[in-house]
Amino acid sequence: MANYKPDLSCQSKFIPIDFSQQIVPGTFEYALAHIVDNHLDLSGFDHWFQNDKGGAAAYPPAVMLKIILFAYSRGYISSRRIANACATNITFMSLSGDVQPHYTSIASFVARMKDQIEPLFTQVLMICDEEGLIGRQMFSIDGCKVKSNASKEWSGTFEELQRKEAKLRRASQRILARHQAQDGLNEVEVKHDLKQKAKLDNSAEKISKFLAGNKEKVGNRGKPVKSNITDPDSAKMTTSKGTIQGYNGIAINDDKHQIILQAQAWGSVGEQQTLKPAVEQLNHQLEKLGTPDAFINAKFTADSGFHSEVNLQFMATTGLDSYIADTGFRSRNPLFQVSETYQTEKEKRRLKRSKGKPKLFSSDDFYFDKTAMTCRCPAGKKMWLQSKDIEYNGKAYARFTGYLKDCKVCPLRGQCMKNPPKATGRQAQFVIDALTNFISYTDKMKVKIDSRAGRRQYSKRLGTIEPVFGNITVNKGMNKFTLRGQEKVNAQWQLYCLVHNIEKLRNTLL
Repeated sequence: MANYKPDLSCQSKFIPIDFSQQIVPGTFEYALAHIVDNHLDLSGFDHWFQNDKGGAAAYPPAVMLKIILFAYSRGYISSRRIANACATNITFMSLSGDVQPHYTSIASFVARMKDQIEPLFTQVLMICDEEGLIGRQMFSIDGCKVKSNASKEWSGTFEELQRKEAKLRRASQRILARHQAQDGLNEVEVKHDLKQKAKLDNSAEKISKFLAGNKEKVGNRGKPVKSNITDPDSAKMTTSKGTIQGYNGIAINDDKHQIILQAQAWGSVGEQQTLKPAVEQLNHQLEKLGTPDAFINAKFTADSGFHSEVNLQFMATTGLDSYIADTGFRSRNPLFQVSETYQTEKEKRRLKRSKGKPKLFSSDDFYFDKTAMTCRCPAGKKMWLQSKDIEYNGKAYARFTGYLKDCKVCPLRGQCMKNPPKATGRQAQFVIDALTNFISYTDKMKVKIDSRAGRRQYSKRLGTIEPVFGNITVNKGMNKFTLRGQEKVNAQWQLYCLVHNIEKLRNTLL
């Protein structure tokens, strides 16, 4: 019969510990401790504390930075969990010198980082540059949607929130009416109902105060957009895993070692609007690193989320050799045109977005006669010429509109219009002439990125920027923001990116 030694893993043991021997060269914690203790200027934190003549001593900023950044690298983003680790985990004890801050001190330190994160981020970039980790040959930008510390159930336009408030008050009144109609309810039921009524009243009052103290957000097209009562700066975002209430973490990195050079979190702002400020911040960051002319010889890649005529026009003024894909980039690629897998997956994504509805007719499905200037819809009905003087990007367009009486009873309406027609029928627009020799920036980019050299350069984007977000959100577990408000969330996003950059220095600081 086999004889094995006993398992004593569940027993406690008192052993002597030398904290200095726990931080091993080549590890993330070693690089973190070395950078914070020897390279970072933390004098900017001194104005936080005015306790030299009285009061308790404060926790050193160096200690707080080390335990917070190390905790983030292990996926500990809760201040309570970080405080617990400082009392139970030997590596945390070694980094902090056995200091055990309260979770409120940790939470307060992170919340106040908004004014100190920028210089710290730049100082770490300078160390990366000294170690030769920044190449300045190609930059890539992308965004990562991260959950916020707010529930999406508290989101909506002002009209939707008003309806929700009214619904909550009606539910509260029903409970009151039930009590008045039934005097024989036992004490347990009464207590439960009163508790439920108080909860409904508090929720309704919360909505009422928000509506009274805030202005409704308006989108680019002048239409109301959803606001969130808990965190008004956050936004509802659609991801591959469903809809979340969160922020879009934007980052620009260098292709040599995937060092993040610019990072900022945005709430209710589309990706297109983030490109210009992100590139301007990148240029400012490169000036701090001593290379103000880095854009002259560098390439820049971005996916279709950042594509717009305005953005392309701006990029033309920066000096960067840009490759920004449009939404039809893949469909023009001969490899994808003959790929059954791509076409199948594309249709699956379309059906998911449209909730199984058939594909709507495009302008290519209409019968347009340029010579006679007439048009018929896919159902064969004649359409009337609404305008032939539409000008956009140096081209003249003609717009045709279907007769309302025809569109209302058309058997193909489900494939032609998203919603039933009310004021006008289906509209379709066609190019009739080029007004000038003007070529839009969008057309120029299509020619550039569809070339063999353009596709080769753009293909590098995937391996440059995508692994960065995978490392931050999946490997490191930094997949949720614990703070609220644009400024605080932006600081925490930069702390996440700081963890990524310090990890790149792990094998160079021995």
